[in-house]
Formats: sequence, C-alpha cells, structure tokens
Amino acid sequence: MTLVAITGTPGTGKTSVSAELRSRGYNVIDMNDHIRSHGLLGELDAARDTHEVDLDLLNDSLQQYRETEDLYLMDSHLSHFMDCREIIVLRCNPSVLAERLEARGYGPDKVRENVQSEILDVILCEATDSDIPVYEVDCSEGDPASSADAVEQIVKGEFSDYLPGRTDWSEEMDRWF
Repeated sequence: MTLVAITGTPGTGKTSVSAELRSRGYNVIDMNDHIRSHGLLGELDAARDTHEVDLDLLNDSLQQYRETEDLYLMDSHLSHFMDCREIIVLRCNPSVLAERLEARGYGPDKVRENVQSEILDVILCEATDSDIPVYEVDCSEGDPASSADAVEQIVKGEFSDYLPGRTDWSEEMDRWF
C-alpha cells in the first residue's frame, strides 16, 4: 500500500511539515481539499465548529492512490482512520499547542478541547487501535524542516527513534483539566 498517514491534533504541525515534504518532491494529499473536491463535507457541528465527514466514503475516495506504486502522504487529523501502510502522529507540547491554536484564532473552549486531546494521546490511541504500524514525531521545537526530516526517516524505514510511547504530556494534566 502506498498511502502514509500524517496525523495529529490540530496545531501539531501537519500542514507545515507537509508543505516542507511537498517542497522536497513528495506527493502530499491535502485531505481538506480532497474532502471538499469530492463532495465529502458533511453537516456542520456548530457546537464543535467542525464539519462531519463520512470516513468510509473518504477511505473509498482514496482508492486511486492505492492502485499506484507511488508514495502518497495524507495530511489530516483524520488520515489515521484511512487504510494505509503506516501512520505518523505529529505531537506537540500542550503549552506550545495552545499558543499555536490561539494564534489561529481558536476560542478558549476549542483550545482546551484540542490541548486535552493531545495530553490524553487521543489520536495516538486511535491510531494504535488500527493494527497499522504507528510512529510519533514531537514537533514542539525546531522548524518544520527538522520534523520533515523525521518523517522522511520513517518512510525510508529508519523508524526506531519514533516508536510510540516516547511522548508524555501527563505533567500538564493539572493545568488543563
């Protein structure tokens, strides 16, 4: 299978890392664009300020990429739900994540929800439930290029430094819960 998921809590660096990988010649699927262009954007969940997406339809819409030998990286906080070769979860220190989300204009409730999800390893846990190989990259420090270097190592099979379980934000629990 030629699809690799780049996933993580909003604000962890998926878009920046994916842009860097794209500049290096990698095929990167902007899943938000893909969802819109394939008419997969569902109803607005006003309480969470997000749209629903039928994950089965989204997965089916990616079949064309599975039928090629080329490597495609999927950039989305939903990509770990897709059938793929491996999953790379981008992680970010909760304080840094909060700053990034606030800079995007996220309200306090949405910042808190996403930071809590990061502390609780929600996306990492969802990914490891898939039986697909999972890796994690801490994008808290450095620039997108260094995180892209880590993703490149993983897709080239050099993943021993990125096995899950190395990132632990539990010391932030008291601050955010």
